[in-house]
Amino acid sequence: MDAGDLAVFAAVARAGGINRAAQALNTVQSNVTQRVRLLERELGVPLFHRHSRGVTLTSAGTQLLPYAQRIGQLLAEARRAATNGAEPSGRLAIGSLETTAARRLPPLLTRYATAYPRVDIVLQTGTSAELVEDVLERRLEGAFVAGPVGNPELIEETILEEELVVVTAPRVRTLDGCLAPRPGMAEIKILVLRAGCSYRQRFEQILAMRGVAGVRRLEFGTVDGIIGCAAAGIGITLLPRAVIEPALRDGRVAAHALPPAEARVATVFIRRRDAFVSTALARFLDGAREGAAGADGAAAESLSRRA
Repeated sequence: MDAGDLAVFAAVARAGGINRAAQALNTVQSNVTQRVRLLERELGVPLFHRHSRGVTLTSAGTQLLPYAQRIGQLLAEARRAATNGAEPSGRLAIGSLETTAARRLPPLLTRYATAYPRVDIVLQTGTSAELVEDVLERRLEGAFVAGPVGNPELIEETILEEELVVVTAPRVRTLDGCLAPRPGMAEIKILVLRAGCSYRQRFEQILAMRGVAGVRRLEFGTVDGIIGCAAAGIGITLLPRAVIEPALRDGRVAAHALPPAEARVATVFIRRRDAFVSTALARFLDGAREGAAGADGAAAESLSRRA
């Protein structure tokens, strides 16, 4: 099988049509059609069902697609390895939790972009579960997720530790008060990101351990939306203290401390154990470690003041 034919096949599967794939590949439709037919002829099976709306994968095509994608990713990694130099350059695809991206990454990205202008940084946010999958499938070179992950195919390095707090409207004075439904309310409303979010899982575990059975989940697409609704008293949530500090200083929300065993969560950087580490990624990790050292010092000072 030709790697170029597999790349065209994957592009057609991704686009859902020959014409759309040709546009994405910046080539003509006849070339895409020919490459797909050559691959089908070599394998002896049809890879697509053709219909008026485009194409859909056959069962054989569905089985082939992950291999075609993996080969494309390995070729891209091989290209990075062959062209890797002492000066970071090229594309660097990194994933991050939204909370980390919003609060921790802007200073790091600013310093990195200034120091290494030849690197094109692609930042993708998602839940821990989504980001772990993307790193395993080589769609990302690495990602910041909530740890521990415990996958033998991954190397995980603790970058920093966060303190998780229960976030409520300012009028809620105690932790017990925010975990008790108000009169006339049968359930506690929790404000969460979509399934796969590690903070959501941790919050549900904390509530279950306290015997809270009636929970209604309100899902949001952004952390800012969650903080705004917590401030308005629509529900309660669990977030790193650093993320809600601006709202806390402004008096828009209240933060309720948890016991250390429940409050501490590590943010780890994960990457595939067998993947090539480019100079661009190595320098990015150096910057993340330096930034985390400063953040840990500030966090320790803040905790000592509260004590």
